[in-house]
Amino acid sequence: QVQLVESGGGSVQAGGSLRLSCRVIGYPFRAFCMGWFRQAPGKEREGVASVDSVGTTKVADSFKGRFTLSKDNTENTLWLQMTNLKLEDTAMYYCAGVAGYCDGPHLARPLYDYWGHGTQVTVSS
Repeated sequence: QVQLVESGGGSVQAGGSLRLSCRVIGYPFRAFCMGWFRQAPGKEREGVASVDSVGTTKVADSFKGRFTLSKDNTENTLWLQMTNLKLEDTAMYYCAGVAGYCDGPHLARPLYDYWGHGTQVTVSS
């Protein structure tokens, strides 16, 4: 059974930083195509960053320069480093994975088969 376990969320002031982690259990991690998504209250879930099966990463334009994605194959963990956080970054952040090989980082929700339960990020002024 595949499990994606997120952690690292919390409350932070605007301008601060957080690092989210997603630990994968039950799936060959090295070639796992994964992504981070977020959903704010009343809004659609949106893609933040993703990594494909060979390690190529992509950060959505909205977050470039502030968010960084990395993958640690020794710890089966996907990281999302978030800096200079803004009030509008407040959301539930979800880790997701694709069953099978993907030849490019994708931020389209329908492609993802596995989802974690999410970790809440709250940014205050």
